[in-house]
Amino acid sequence: MALFSEAEASVARAVSGLVYGNPFVPERMAYERAVLGSDFVAAYPVWHAPASRSQNPNLPALHARVEQLADDVLKRLLYGPDRARAEAADLALYEDLVLYLVFYRYFDDFYVPIGDPAARGRRLEWFERFLADLEHYLAVPRGPSDWLAAAPHLFAIFFQVRRAFHFIYRNIAGVSMPAARLRAAVWQSVFTRDVKRYSRVFYDRMGDITTLVTGPSGTGKELVASAIGLSRYLPFDARTRRFEEDFAEGFYALNLSALSPTLIESELFGHRRGAFTGAQHDRAGWLEVCPPRGTVFLDEIGEVDLAIQVKLLRVIQTRTFQRLGDSRDRSFRGKVVAATNRDLTRDMKAGRFREDLYYRLCADQVTTPSLRERLRDSPDELGILLRFVAERVSGADEAETLAAEVARWIDAHVPADYAWPGNVRELEQCVRNIMIRGEYQPSADSRGVPRERLAEEFLDGSCTADELLRRYCTLVYEQTDSYQETARRLELDRRTVRDKIDDALLRELRGEKSARDDP
Repeated sequence: MALFSEAEASVARAVSGLVYGNPFVPERMAYERAVLGSDFVAAYPVWHAPASRSQNPNLPALHARVEQLADDVLKRLLYGPDRARAEAADLALYEDLVLYLVFYRYFDDFYVPIGDPAARGRRLEWFERFLADLEHYLAVPRGPSDWLAAAPHLFAIFFQVRRAFHFIYRNIAGVSMPAARLRAAVWQSVFTRDVKRYSRVFYDRMGDITTLVTGPSGTGKELVASAIGLSRYLPFDARTRRFEEDFAEGFYALNLSALSPTLIESELFGHRRGAFTGAQHDRAGWLEVCPPRGTVFLDEIGEVDLAIQVKLLRVIQTRTFQRLGDSRDRSFRGKVVAATNRDLTRDMKAGRFREDLYYRLCADQVTTPSLRERLRDSPDELGILLRFVAERVSGADEAETLAAEVARWIDAHVPADYAWPGNVRELEQCVRNIMIRGEYQPSADSRGVPRERLAEEFLDGSCTADELLRRYCTLVYEQTDSYQETARRLELDRRTVRDKIDDALLRELRGEKSARDDP
């Protein structure tokens, strides 16, 4: 007798996809559908934080389905006539069922030290129940699972997964595919693309890999860095029932553009007394106080001068540094996440940024999309982001009312094609302005000169091929005022050119030309 029927094996393979897959990609929903069949609820294409704060409606049914299947298979392993002949592949599928079941059984328990600062130093006595559940399901006749011997490590991985899901889910709102791709990219920065291999090997080595977060100003690069830094692996001590470090105390953010070179060096590397005017005491820098599982976030990395770039390169290459005014080498044991809105490729060519530092930084790269790109993919994104921002501005109780008020004002006063050049940061200021004064006035040049905006869209790669063709056809048509001449220049059919003309952009281009020609 086989351990799984054909239908059960199909479900178990889908559960394995849920266990080891990225929860923020569309494939997640395909796995859920494979487990639940006709009971699957198609609420949205990707897992995101909806404006209503409702949870994934499929979770209760998923948990019940997995628990029932795991219990059925356990009975066969314990009492079935052919239990000794269970194939290794079937046992691996069963183990994945158990991992899914036990994780979600303790989903809320793992959240307690995340949501309650007072709980972070307490002994996690419920580890005993966690261990008992593992033994119940995994101490089978073919021999105990490897996860039983590694129960504290599994506990640590589960806590890391719970934190990563919470911080990515909380920090990156939106239903658009650019937002979904960003959440998925951050998940990979934490766990790599192969969670199974990560749990075997790389959980203890990710601090050696620097992450570079790029994207336009105001797109949430610090939120991305925070999600990565707060989601690092923390060993669990089964004897003391505590994690070895507090995740909340291991993230150090420094905006490099806001400080002078001397202050940057003092903040990062520390200094000895007398190293510079005002250095009255020895001081440890953030690189020194950062714990082994901590993260130092270097915002605006593209703004630092070349001398500091050399020192940062040494830190990343050798994991050592010196305090200002000192010759003693000290070690850096944490992870570096850097961010910039600058085009570092252009800065390298101009000699403003070191190539060797860039190639050390970009071992792992995450790019945050512009608000324009997100709204172009999904207009519903605006309402979700307004709810997200309103909660930060006014608190949860007032967020729905304030978001609805701002949405009505935007709908009545802001053009549908407004580019939101300040991105989510500008949207937040819009919410604050409307909350205080009942209106929002963008800066006069906030939409940008049309031709400059077109160049920016091309350079930042935010246009699809169809959008690029549409914009270019419109640009050339504005110059020729002739479908036939435009078609000739672009080597396209005249009808194609006519179909591709963007009337709103054409009016902008003609308005810009008229303003330029006015005396």
